[in-house]
Amino acid sequence: MQVGEAPTNRKNRDGMHAFVRGLSATAVLVGLWWLAVSLFKPAPFILPGPGSVLATLTDQWSSLFHHAGITLVEILLGLLLGSVLGVLTALIVNSFALARLYVMPLIVASQALPVFAIAPLLVLWFGLGLGSKIAMATLIIYFPVASALNDGLSRADRNFIDIARMYGSSPLQTLTKFRLPAAMPSLASGIRVAATVAPIGAVVGEWVGASGGLGYVINQANARMQTDTVFAGLVLLIVMVLVLRAAIDLLLDKLVFWAPRTPTSLT
Repeated sequence: MQVGEAPTNRKNRDGMHAFVRGLSATAVLVGLWWLAVSLFKPAPFILPGPGSVLATLTDQWSSLFHHAGITLVEILLGLLLGSVLGVLTALIVNSFALARLYVMPLIVASQALPVFAIAPLLVLWFGLGLGSKIAMATLIIYFPVASALNDGLSRADRNFIDIARMYGSSPLQTLTKFRLPAAMPSLASGIRVAATVAPIGAVVGEWVGASGGLGYVINQANARMQTDTVFAGLVLLIVMVLVLRAAIDLLLDKLVFWAPRTPTSLT
């Protein structure tokens, strides 16, 4: 990094480098995929070629785009609700000693439950529509956000907090003026992780029971051994996640412009 280089300029440059690296890696993987299909000639239901998947994307674009939109809505609503609940939980846990002693262990213990184990219950409680998928995505997203912000608030510089209290700052002022701004990089890290894992909840919910979404399409196509459609759905899901993550990165870079990206970032 050059002397005087703005953090935002550095992030933009690193983002462009990451984009170029991603394109290069994708080209290599597609080339290896094409080479493996050309050399070993597996049956199409075992491993279709890139050309077959591209043809499926073109032929079924309208249907796939419709189902991708359903999954995207589930992911975005789950990301919003999970982030809000995670932030509120971290603030409560750090504001009350009893909550810190009893609530946080319960939150950590809840992560031991496999997502597939609770997905049928959520479908039973919220139905086959968007509700159960949003609930699943919210649960997946909730923990990384709550954990990251809780850690950031706990690690706030005690010297600044002591100075604020010495000058008569109330607990709320200390939180909003000192602890929360210091914890924002940690929160940004948690949201980046959440944006990456958000599709897991939505897709798992669609596998268990749904009438639409990319998970539903992939599950139905797999049952019919339409592997080219499975790959097409996976490609759309990957593109969706990468675009979502890039949008989250750009937004957080503007909101938390003073802090460098953490190692959890794609760059």
